[in-house]
Amino acid sequence: MQFRDLHRQYEAMRAEMDEALLKVTRGGAYIMGPQVAELEQQLADYVGVKHCITCANGTDALRLALMALGIGPCDAVFVPDFTFFATAEAVAMVGATPIFIDVFKETYNIDFADIYDNIDVCRELGLKPRAVIAVDLFGLPADYKMLAEFCKEFNLFLIEDGAQGFGGSINGKKACTFGDISTTSFFPAKPLGCYGDGGALFTDNSDYADMLRSLRVHGKGLDKYDNVRLGINSRLDTLQAAVLQVKMRHFDEELAAVNRVARKYTELLFGKVTTPCVPKGYTSSWAQYTIQTDNRDEIQARLKAAGIPSMVYYPRTMSQQTAFAHLKQDPCPVAKRLTKTVLSLPLHPYLTDEEIEQVVSIVLTT
Repeated sequence: MQFRDLHRQYEAMRAEMDEALLKVTRGGAYIMGPQVAELEQQLADYVGVKHCITCANGTDALRLALMALGIGPCDAVFVPDFTFFATAEAVAMVGATPIFIDVFKETYNIDFADIYDNIDVCRELGLKPRAVIAVDLFGLPADYKMLAEFCKEFNLFLIEDGAQGFGGSINGKKACTFGDISTTSFFPAKPLGCYGDGGALFTDNSDYADMLRSLRVHGKGLDKYDNVRLGINSRLDTLQAAVLQVKMRHFDEELAAVNRVARKYTELLFGKVTTPCVPKGYTSSWAQYTIQTDNRDEIQARLKAAGIPSMVYYPRTMSQQTAFAHLKQDPCPVAKRLTKTVLSLPLHPYLTDEEIEQVVSIVLTT
């Protein structure tokens, strides 16, 4: 059994995928070929924003967003303490300081009330609060209504880290539309993944879009040999754009299928372990199906013995990362507890009921 079965997905799309890749190789435009611009328009139309700017990976997308917003040294950016390292890494890479915020136990997403408690902490450290990065963890969008109100009150930028959230929604409004700038990742195991690294940024602000297009190509101006600012080299390969165009054609179908799998898991596990919470009006894209249980290590060992993969996302908080030890921030209590109890189970659109039942029977073995 595969944790995220990309082999089955390829077999389902084999003819379209092979033809799309051959078209790129026949055309020879491997960097910024026509498929890249086509994909950007398709992605923008899908989520419902004016601009999509692709880039080399999701981490670069976050870094580019921070650069476009002018965030740097002496600035503070609030990030969840329970997330993948890249969210806080991007903040540090532009010279700003990540301030780690606790998360909700039920949804794993950033707890806006805890941000209030840390505003004064920033000022005591001589830092200027500039932005919040909210992560759509495991595919579920954060509470953007409350976050937008908070950011407006304190004049902060709101960045949506939708690396795991592409395809999710709140009351019909798609993920990657909630931030001043929103980002996503096309890492192969993501809800929409390519065959390597890739990322994208989304915004309705044309000035930000123009800045991002410049920054992703060494800060170029109208002439690519006139660099008007310092940027980075972060372009999406044409081959990856072609892969994503094929997968986009099947994305809604796969999204419906993975939601069916998640509902089946919850039906069988509810009340026996802590199952994921999807609030009313929300749709998750289910980057992961993550349970909480006090006997996590025992369950994971049983699954491994049966040849079933599982993963712990994440075994330590951001504030426990060695790279951030100098910040001397204590782990947030909910985040710290989650590192001891979370376990992600195999999940993908092609998982059968029989496979789901096999996983559940081992999880519930006493």
